[in-house]
Amino acid sequence: MDSIRTEVLDFYTNNGTKIMDESDDQDTTDLHKCVSYICDFAPNLDKSSLCILVAGALGGRFDHEMGNINVLCRFSSIRIVLLSDDCLIHLLPRTHHHEIHIQSSTVGPHCGLIPVGMPSGSTTTTGLEWDLHETEMRFGGLISTSNIVKGEKITVRSDTDLLWTISIKKLQTG
Repeated sequence: MDSIRTEVLDFYTNNGTKIMDESDDQDTTDLHKCVSYICDFAPNLDKSSLCILVAGALGGRFDHEMGNINVLCRFSSIRIVLLSDDCLIHLLPRTHHHEIHIQSSTVGPHCGLIPVGMPSGSTTTTGLEWDLHETEMRFGGLISTSNIVKGEKITVRSDTDLLWTISIKKLQTG
C-alpha cells in the first residue's frame, strides 16, 4: 500500500491495526500481497473452503483491475471474488464443473463468461438466455458478454479457465 494516504494510515494505526510495509516489493500488487499473507497466516487451512471477498477491486484504473484479475489466476485454487458497485467477478477454473446458484434479488440478470490465459476450445452452459454448446471462445473472436441469467442455477463446463461476471442489483432505499 505504497500509495496509502497519511490520514488513512493514521486511522488504522490508531485503532490497533497491524501495519506491514511491503512497498519495497513492486513486482506484486497489493491484492497479491494480501492473499499471500492470508495463505501464510493459516498454512494448514483447507484452501478449498476459503472465500476472499475483495471490495473496491474494480472501477478504478484499468491496469489495476487487470492486476486484480491476474491475482485470480495466480491463486486459482482459492475462491476470490472481486466486487464493485455494479458487478462481481470470480474465476471458474477449468478443473471443475461449476454450478452457480443465483439469488435473483441481489444479482443479475446480466452476466458474462470470458476466457483467460488461453482460448477455450469448448465451453458449455445451461441456465443462460444464450447457452453455449461446446462453443469456442477467444479474444479476437467470440466471448460471452451481455448474456442473461434465466433461472436459479447456471452450469458451466470449459476446457480453459473462465471469468464469470454478473451484475449486482442496487439496493432500494426509502
